[in-house]
Amino acid sequence: MSSVDLPNPKAFVYPRSTVERAERSLICSPFNLSLFTAMKTRSITLGAIATEKGVQQGYTQRPLSELACDNILGWLIEVGLLRREVDGQGITDGYRLTPLGYQVIEKLQTKDRRTPSWSDRFNDAITRWLRLPF
Repeated sequence: MSSVDLPNPKAFVYPRSTVERAERSLICSPFNLSLFTAMKTRSITLGAIATEKGVQQGYTQRPLSELACDNILGWLIEVGLLRREVDGQGITDGYRLTPLGYQVIEKLQTKDRRTPSWSDRFNDAITRWLRLPF
């Protein structure tokens, strides 16, 4: 039996508004693109991202507390960019990209990451504040 080789098949097609919200959340986050690039190939733990370790590894511009880092990563999970890593024992403290995350990172790697505007920051803050708890 022969296999079919499709050129760059996309498993998921997301609405434009979902992709725009994900991009906006990513550029408004304090994380560098190198963090998400590393997440393409492996799981990154909270301990590697938070505090001075995150700055040393090039994941953040400034040190973030573990609580602040966890809150921001939690928001990126809700947006759909990230997921928690799971092993045989249950949920770990590692994070990986989702299929949406892969698409957004691929798009941002092909062009320069823009600086978030005031409207980007405002829209991201309003979306986070008004999100429904389900």
